[in-house]
Amino acid sequence: MSTAGFNSQNGTGTGQTYANGPTQNPVALQQTPGVGYSMNHQQAYNPMQAKAPAPPGPGLYPSGPYQPIPPISSYLLGPQVTSYPSSPGHPLLTRPPMGATPSHTPPLSASPIPGPRMPPAQATPPPPAVSSSSYYQNPQQPMAPVWQYNAATPPMGPAPSMNTPPRGPVTNHVNQAAGLAGPLPQSAAVYSSAPPPHMSSRPAQFSGPGLPPTSMHGYTQPGTAPPPMAPQAYQPVRPAYGPPPTGPPSSMKPTLPPTGTSVASATPPPPNVDGTVAGNGPQAANSYNHVDNRMAGPTQPAPPGRHLGHYPSLPPGYQNTSAPPVNPPMHPAMQAATQPYTQAPQPFQQPPGGPGPAQLSPSMAAMSLQSNTPEALRVVNLLQERNLLPPSPVSAPTPCLPQDLQKLNCSPEVFRSTLTSIPQTQALLNKAKMPLGLLLHPFKDLSQLPVVTSSTIVRCRSCRTYINPFVSFLDQRRWKCNLCYRVNDVPEEFMYNPVSRSYGEPHKRPEVQNATIEFIAPSEYMLRPPQPAVYLFVLDVSHNAVETGFLSVFCQSVLDNIDALPGDSRTKVGFITFDSTIHFYNLQEGLSQPQMLIVSDIEDIFLPTPDSLLVNLNECKELVQDLLKSLPSLFEKTMETQSALGSALQAAFKLLSPTGGRMSVFQTQLPNLGVGALQSREDPNQRASSKDIQHLSPATDFYKKLALDCSGQQVAVDLFLLSAQYCDMASLGCISRYSAGSVYYYPSYHHRHNPAQVERFQKDLKRYLTRKIGFEAVMRIRCTKGLSIHTFHGNFFVRSTDLLSLPNVNPDAGFAVQMSIEENLDDMQVVSFQAALLYTSSKGERRIRVHTLCLPVANSVSDIFAGADVQAITGLLACMAVDRSVTASLSDARDAMINASIDSLSSYRQFALTIQQPGLLAPTCLRLFPLYILALLKQKAFRTGTSTRLDERMFAMYQLKYQPLAFAMLMIHPALYRVDDLTDEGALNINERTIPQPAILQLSVEKLSREGAFLMDAGTVMYLWIGRNCHPNFLTQVLGVPNYAALPDNLYLLPELDTAESQRTRAFIGWLRDQRPFFPSLHIIRDESQLKPVFMQSMIEDRTESALSYYEFLLHVQQQISK
Repeated sequence: MSTAGFNSQNGTGTGQTYANGPTQNPVALQQTPGVGYSMNHQQAYNPMQAKAPAPPGPGLYPSGPYQPIPPISSYLLGPQVTSYPSSPGHPLLTRPPMGATPSHTPPLSASPIPGPRMPPAQATPPPPAVSSSSYYQNPQQPMAPVWQYNAATPPMGPAPSMNTPPRGPVTNHVNQAAGLAGPLPQSAAVYSSAPPPHMSSRPAQFSGPGLPPTSMHGYTQPGTAPPPMAPQAYQPVRPAYGPPPTGPPSSMKPTLPPTGTSVASATPPPPNVDGTVAGNGPQAANSYNHVDNRMAGPTQPAPPGRHLGHYPSLPPGYQNTSAPPVNPPMHPAMQAATQPYTQAPQPFQQPPGGPGPAQLSPSMAAMSLQSNTPEALRVVNLLQERNLLPPSPVSAPTPCLPQDLQKLNCSPEVFRSTLTSIPQTQALLNKAKMPLGLLLHPFKDLSQLPVVTSSTIVRCRSCRTYINPFVSFLDQRRWKCNLCYRVNDVPEEFMYNPVSRSYGEPHKRPEVQNATIEFIAPSEYMLRPPQPAVYLFVLDVSHNAVETGFLSVFCQSVLDNIDALPGDSRTKVGFITFDSTIHFYNLQEGLSQPQMLIVSDIEDIFLPTPDSLLVNLNECKELVQDLLKSLPSLFEKTMETQSALGSALQAAFKLLSPTGGRMSVFQTQLPNLGVGALQSREDPNQRASSKDIQHLSPATDFYKKLALDCSGQQVAVDLFLLSAQYCDMASLGCISRYSAGSVYYYPSYHHRHNPAQVERFQKDLKRYLTRKIGFEAVMRIRCTKGLSIHTFHGNFFVRSTDLLSLPNVNPDAGFAVQMSIEENLDDMQVVSFQAALLYTSSKGERRIRVHTLCLPVANSVSDIFAGADVQAITGLLACMAVDRSVTASLSDARDAMINASIDSLSSYRQFALTIQQPGLLAPTCLRLFPLYILALLKQKAFRTGTSTRLDERMFAMYQLKYQPLAFAMLMIHPALYRVDDLTDEGALNINERTIPQPAILQLSVEKLSREGAFLMDAGTVMYLWIGRNCHPNFLTQVLGVPNYAALPDNLYLLPELDTAESQRTRAFIGWLRDQRPFFPSLHIIRDESQLKPVFMQSMIEDRTESALSYYEFLLHVQQQISK
């Protein structure tokens, strides 16, 4: 196999080829920026690109004096939206045009090797156009005003059945008409990493044949040919948007979009002096410039939740198949990332003589005959329909695939696309104005994972794709790659099926029956023997650290879990402590007690006894336990206040370099001595500033450079910050971000004053010490020819264009990538994406975990909207906005998020809505998009006008980048439940426990009641708010207090009472906690609590002094669309 082009970073020098991962494509293409392979490259629409300098002053929110408005007044019946006085002659501010922010990594086709294209489906008579008006019943009838609470939720119809494909020649639902050619104007651009060409202010026109008319969802009926459509000029929609008003919104009526032409021109930002462009993370000055162009920023992780193959129910199309095994149901927000998925798929049968996609036509065409509007495209007037938040979780949309492919597809918990129908061309993606990207959770804990041991791992000879369920078998001896379409030979060994013990059925092998599979890799995937599990703990023991009391909690946790550390007989451990000096611990076998060695020369750090500082855990366990028992008392009288963190990290790097491993750093203050010393940059008076927030980028490149050195030696650094003081997370976080580590933050940690944080630290540490871990890992994402990946999000180092270096990989980390369409996908019906993660297990096995996702290709804007995954889009936009905040400014990122919602709804109205109606219209699948965008604007990472510590803001940004999607969505839009009236109606029964299932409520004070108790689940924290007039029965039966006045201030534990109410409440909260790998602390708050303002800030739909209500935000979006 080809290994050209990879320099070894595996601890064996730099001159060798790298064989520890999926190998790079043998052919490298040099691509001119902005030019595709064989087509006019489409200018990319990117909501994260500022088109001009952002205007000074507040962005979204008014900064004037606060005028209290009762929350109820935000929601008026019907179209009466004139309750806010308008300011005559006071126009809305105009939004700055947004320009391009190219990414670090240049776009590269996943498979540059030319190969046979997938042949088109068998010819059938072209279908006639279907009237799109038939999708709306009574289109002329005005919508009833239902902008009020407690109204009935609009009915959600089941998806059309896909059980029986039609017989005979039928057309595929993917129309194979010619694509659109020619450049698009700036306002219609897509997410791209190429610097945009200069755009003139004239509207560009499409050249080439026009698209034939199709129905709203791209469905056509067989029969006569469609009438030709004349080419149309594409007009920019409107002038540049303005930020939301700075006061109460003007009086306005819903208006139709203008019929005239408005032009917006923009000039992209020039590249930097060194030729690089702004991109996916902070650039370290004068350091590692040769790798910065390939650097990508940290990711948002994917959800650790349910296990592959265990999902609650079958979708409508699957009800004739056997049910999957019963598994405990999940927390609603976890289900949002989960789709029904069957584990025992039928054999992937190939009709005799039919290669590749031609065989897909009949079953895919079955969906072309579905009548009525798909539920995803049902029109919703956001200004009239109030109860849009479903009482149960939002689930991921099911791709519009034939049933035999869909049941083989990868679980959305592991692999999820923002669009489940991939546009045929970049021009079509530009039209839809939605981001195209993938969200991954590649190392997720799975209950069922097929593991294959084979001396031959079957891969495509051209693009190195692993064989998967979506390849085509031309016959028993040949298979066609689904990414580059090369025909490959089936190896002799692959003819035998180890499951059925039969010969001659390669299409029934586990590799071709499972979209997620793990291989035990043969020796050719190793450059050196697999490394042992090595754990090094670096502990702050300054006076400040001892005061917090974290040391005793840490030592006790390690003592309790020392036998559960992942590893084998080779596992090694070591300890370093530091204040103004560095302390090493000799734990060599044969010593009667641990020996402390102090190095005071922090400027030129060295290892006093290199061979006895990292010791075999099994051989020296007693010495390690003695050290952990004595450490807390060793420093309890210290008066040393300085912290030489930089030197301690250098020493730890020297110690781990020969083997690689995991470095766990515990820090409680700002480093102030030696290399890497930092100064406080936070101005407490600016915490509530409505202007741009400063100091979101690192103060020094020391930590980034050290992280890159660590990555090269297979060392990952995990950072635990436990402090009430400013620690400059923007700088310190780089050590974890670029070495594929994690950041944990415990603000105001104190063992006596903050018991809730202590409990969270204990539970997090237990999970951290005992969870699965992969060492010396690399990950590559491949995609079908014509698509390319250009920006990565997550904690890693980009070693080459598409190879992520992950010294450690853990099951709680997620990643995201942005994509573009380099070549038209005209003759393709489906495209595929494959993520391959090569790692060393803690037992010393080299393994490859492969996930493959298959999605249909769409040729109409309606199809693209119908397949939009609103939560995945929100998660990807959050990652992009974090990068934008660091590389440009917070106000740019906020404006870009607002523009994303305006652009997508404007595009829907212009290109997908056939019957124009007044109001702010959205398809059902995007009905929550403006709400999620508003929630992001009010999230701790992006909010302005509300007091937010700089470290807390940066930590929120890190979490959005690497949390799995299900948990990131809880941080963005928490779940609110009423819990004082829990019943067994509709409850789940899990392990003989009854779990109540209350409805999810809208995040508005209007939903609260002084007579009730309400639980808010915000992901990493939970709040239980007790109303002043809460029923005495709840107080006594659940909280164990006689009345409201007896409720203590800092209650964080529910008493275990032997009452039905207590058992229900504790069961529900425990069930929510069980759905995530980290431990959310619980705060029980009342009206006088200090945490009440924090609870109220999460009421996203209400107006605050510095933020619009949801209704006001919708009015602003409508006003921008109607310009």
